[in-house]
Amino acid sequence: MIDAAELVDNDFLRQFELKVEDDMAKIEYSLQDRKIFLTKMVIPENITSEEFESDFLTLVFENISERNISVVPTSPEIAKFIRKNRKYQKMLPVGIRI
Repeated sequence: MIDAAELVDNDFLRQFELKVEDDMAKIEYSLQDRKIFLTKMVIPENITSEEFESDFLTLVFENISERNISVVPTSPEIAKFIRKNRKYQKMLPVGIRI
């Protein structure tokens, strides 16, 4: 499992970042009103573990949950993660289903 202290919310570049050895995994976002649109996920090519992707997304969703804002996934990988993890479906805005 990845340590939550390693996750960085880079406001300037509007992305969540996680340093992995010499590379960086990131999820780009757009923040509007009380919604965060997760637009793109980039995982370094040398990381092939699906467990890493799931752990990274879990950290990001826990971070967003603490801020009490809604999540709109526009990336297919992130939408798939929400489908698998029903506990995060409550973070979707009213009227959006995945």
